[in-house]
Amino acid sequence: MSMIKVLLLGLVLAACGGGPKDTIEQLQDPSTCKECHPKHYQQWSGSMHAYASDDPVFIAMNKRGQRETSNQLGTFCVQCHAPMAVKLGLITADSAKDFDPAALPPTARGITCYFCHNVASVADTHNNGLVLAMDDVMRGGAKNPIDSPAHNSAHDPAMAGLTNNSTMCGSCHDVVTPRGVALERTFSEWRTTIFKEVDPTPGSGLPLTCSNCHMTATTDVIADKPGLNVGARSYGFHDHGFPGIDQALTDFPETMAQLDGINAILKPAVAIKGAMPRSGPQPGGICVEPQMGGQITVRMDTFNVGHMFPSGAAQDRRAWLEVKAYDASNVLVFSSGVTPDGMDPDDLGDPLKGFFWDRTFKDDMSPAHFFWDVASYTSFLLKPPITRVSTDVGYDHSTTSVFSVGALLPNIAVITARIRILPVAYSVLDQLIMSGDLDPSIRSKMKVLDTQAPVAVWTKATQDPVTRCNPFPSPTPP
Repeated sequence: MSMIKVLLLGLVLAACGGGPKDTIEQLQDPSTCKECHPKHYQQWSGSMHAYASDDPVFIAMNKRGQRETSNQLGTFCVQCHAPMAVKLGLITADSAKDFDPAALPPTARGITCYFCHNVASVADTHNNGLVLAMDDVMRGGAKNPIDSPAHNSAHDPAMAGLTNNSTMCGSCHDVVTPRGVALERTFSEWRTTIFKEVDPTPGSGLPLTCSNCHMTATTDVIADKPGLNVGARSYGFHDHGFPGIDQALTDFPETMAQLDGINAILKPAVAIKGAMPRSGPQPGGICVEPQMGGQITVRMDTFNVGHMFPSGAAQDRRAWLEVKAYDASNVLVFSSGVTPDGMDPDDLGDPLKGFFWDRTFKDDMSPAHFFWDVASYTSFLLKPPITRVSTDVGYDHSTTSVFSVGALLPNIAVITARIRILPVAYSVLDQLIMSGDLDPSIRSKMKVLDTQAPVAVWTKATQDPVTRCNPFPSPTPP
């Protein structure tokens, strides 16, 4: 066979996946994945997974935590925020105190493609219990994967959209501190909900796993490269933006797409809404109670949220209810939770009736600002659905806040209410700034997010004459 024929045969075999595969080192570099998975790569590149090791709040917390614990934290923070750096031995318990993402190669920066797609097993439910194979097999949810010129492929039910049981996500998104406090409990919370149930009934929508919400599936090709014979799979393309409520606080790719993802998952998650009636129209979530001495009640509920709200680092987050009441001249006569920009709601001096976060305490019961100091916590969070049986205790998982307005009530013509959330409290940022661990400019990048759009509204003119609640949907706010 001539040399030309040998070269041509080699090119054909490589194009069809029969030639040499990429090395493990090449597969660990996300830019390698970009060649065949450009859409996945673009989405991932602007995600909080890609940003995990660059997040200035994480870097500042790790630095301060190492100092205040005499470096006893070791790789505790880094093992989740830059897991490949630990796996490859680039960051050790001794060097974690000097963590600098700029010193890491792309193979070890953030939560990479290889880290998730090379998982061989899940050894624990928290603190990153994922065990990697460290081979050239990339695992995914697609059945019967075609041969790839870059890597060997395997179907993994733990990553499939309809069969995964959230254990891979849960293993990193539940955190137990070195003191044994289960501080981040997203996976544990999900396991108490109806969404873990397997219901084959058409239209049940169950189970509803982490990936169902945070990796929305569409019909598209999984790999897109000339020479690859890859067709579109029905709901086979999963979004790799992983939206939640956190977003990049420094220059980073895909910032607008990231914000769009946050709004898409946050806006329908929590609302001010009335209970579902057995018949007739659904009332709103704002009611007035003149017979109770003059009260405003606001009912809040979660919708298809598979965990508490907020979840994750609920000790650092601030979610709260804002209520405003106006008279017929549109003059504000009562308010609660109206928080100026740059201020935490718990610093208002306002006795908040609706606040949702974990309050953490040190051994002496003084407030704990950082996880390494937390000895205990009290949880004030909105609840997810835990049963589908209407007669069961806990079927109504809503939360209602009551505001006493007394003699003001007859003068109130319009009431507006909304739920707001701050991904990380300004008090946490301020502590890190004061200790010199965080750049002060980061503070202004932290923005409050609103959950429901439009805001919920009650008006005297449109209230239900019997329930004194606003109709649903709400009228237009003033």
